[in-house]
Amino acid sequence: MTWSHRRPHVVVALALPGVVAFDLSTAAQIFGFRDEAEHYSFTVCGLRPGPVPTSTGFTIDAGAGLDAVSTADTVIVPGFYPTVEPDAVVRAALRSAYDRGARLVSVCLGTFALAAAGLLDGRRATTHWREADEFRRRYPSVWLDAQVLFVDGGSILTGAGQSASIDFYIHLVRSDFGAALADSVARRMVVATHRSGDHAQAPRRDAREDADHLARTLEWAIQRMHQPLSLTHLARHAGMPTRTFSRRFRERTRMTPMRWLSGQRVLQAQRLLETTDLPMDHIAERCGLGTAGNLRLHMARTLGTTPTEYRRTHRRIPDRTPA
Repeated sequence: MTWSHRRPHVVVALALPGVVAFDLSTAAQIFGFRDEAEHYSFTVCGLRPGPVPTSTGFTIDAGAGLDAVSTADTVIVPGFYPTVEPDAVVRAALRSAYDRGARLVSVCLGTFALAAAGLLDGRRATTHWREADEFRRRYPSVWLDAQVLFVDGGSILTGAGQSASIDFYIHLVRSDFGAALADSVARRMVVATHRSGDHAQAPRRDAREDADHLARTLEWAIQRMHQPLSLTHLARHAGMPTRTFSRRFRERTRMTPMRWLSGQRVLQAQRLLETTDLPMDHIAERCGLGTAGNLRLHMARTLGTTPTEYRRTHRRIPDRTPA
């Protein structure tokens, strides 16, 4: 009986002057928490080791200088304010990290730093909606979508920040180590696990009651992934006509109800592949996809991989294959 071993993924958060403490602290709480020590190594760096002022009037102590960026697997740039252009040495360090294959992640106004380094030209990105007009004025070559929670561009990811940074970081955990660990982190952080990047940053104020109904319906559906679920079932549970439910669901999540449901079925399949020895047909039935062939189709479309390969990569139970 053997376990899969891999070195911890090295995450370095670059705290620029005026760093947004919330964006930085949520990164530390997810990637630097003791429960994740097997999976992540977390360091905060500044331009140099020592105190870094935050945007809210107190300082934090960076344990490392800018050279820590050169050894990171993932570099996180939390928001900072005011959004002055970072020093040339910072811009060069970010470009160098990208060139050697590190993953770059900006949160909130940290997107300004990646744009200043020229790393977002021609790319889709997001930032906090309040600074969207200023961002577009300064970086017109970036395709800014300030309506979403985060944009996953593969090697470069950008997030809206504030409370959405938690959803964003959990998305990174899911990408790195699978759905089971992401669920565990979400439970520890006491947040839902099903807010995708396409969720709207700023829902309408008069949508709060609708949002409560939708949230209850989403939880209800997640508990019934093994059952046939249609738009009619979801709308009936929410107490809305189907057309009204579809429209309000799209306003809230920026996706159709059935696209969301399909994504949740794949997510449930990921959990089962990671944590059970169930055959593919049984997994397909339990997540509502019917057959192993349909499971393969949905995973290829959503994740670009097969169920067998996903299980091999993200398996979280002992491998019972004889040595």
